[in-house]
Amino acid sequence: MSELANEAMAPAAVVTADPISDPRWHRLATAPGSCLFTSPPWIAAVCGTYGFTADARLAVDDAGVPVGGLTWVTVDDPRGRRLLSLPFSDRADPPVPDTATWDALFDESIASARGPFTLRCLDTSPAASSDRLQRVGEAAWHGTPLDAGTDELRRRISSVSRRNIAAAERAGVRVEVRDDLEAVRAMHRLHVGLRKNKYRLLAQPLEFFERIWQEFAPDGRCSTLLATLDGQVIAAALFLEWNGVLYYKFGASLQEHLKVRPNDAIYWTGIGVGVERGLGLVDWGLSDLDQPGLVGFKRKWATDERRLLTLRAGTAEPRPGQREFGDALGGLTHLLTEDSVPDDVTERAGALLYRYFC
Repeated sequence: MSELANEAMAPAAVVTADPISDPRWHRLATAPGSCLFTSPPWIAAVCGTYGFTADARLAVDDAGVPVGGLTWVTVDDPRGRRLLSLPFSDRADPPVPDTATWDALFDESIASARGPFTLRCLDTSPAASSDRLQRVGEAAWHGTPLDAGTDELRRRISSVSRRNIAAAERAGVRVEVRDDLEAVRAMHRLHVGLRKNKYRLLAQPLEFFERIWQEFAPDGRCSTLLATLDGQVIAAALFLEWNGVLYYKFGASLQEHLKVRPNDAIYWTGIGVGVERGLGLVDWGLSDLDQPGLVGFKRKWATDERRLLTLRAGTAEPRPGQREFGDALGGLTHLLTEDSVPDDVTERAGALLYRYFC
């Protein structure tokens, strides 16, 4: 877009807003292209769990109608002061139409703030082409457009995925689509075990999962898919619906049952849920590029692949004891994910410590 066009589209004013309760933010969050992670219910779940306060700025036109927005959380703890858009989110693409609007929002809210500001967004976001931020990281994003019936969508996925779906069916794997809180809790139990046993990491607290359910379930926008074999839950995934898109947000499985392909069965069922609801896309979320196995798995299902960029402005102010705190946090994580530690202890440790990982 030309410089002249950017100037013509610059907003009339930038105003403060509450991204959870302000109807003007809700209007932006439900506009075409807006994503789950800047939606009021998602922000409410994150802030309610971790005690954060979300700030936002709206760019408005001469009539006061919002044309763009930016939201973030300020975190100030032993790891330092930092501004994040948004913590514990795959991405938070600012709902802005162009670079001029993004620059105006940034200049009015973030430019003079104390502490570094970090944003993660798709490489197509106007924020990615602005000179206000520097690229500091990159990940993969995958999506499956639901622009055809299930027969055609099944033909489009990889032949490996089709064979794995059939293998799961032959093995007796069944996938339930659930909307109740107990299904969310069952999924979280698998999530804790997978994070601990495979990655030696703590899991986000059950409270976060329960708040997500509380925010999305009343409108039928939270679905938990449970894959069972002989009555045992062997894999699970949490899907959230927002703005015509079905988001795969969390997934976990028992390693000893991967040979019966429960995750393939869940992915295919998720696509079916999206088709049944008349949605336009399944968003498979973020995959770190240093996890080629995960990237490869999602490529078998997705026809769209883009880059998720981590962008940053400003520098951190060193804080006494900051390094020692980080070292202690890493040491505690290693200690609390040892095989000898019961899963319920690891789960409680995540509830206490996870907020410091943002």
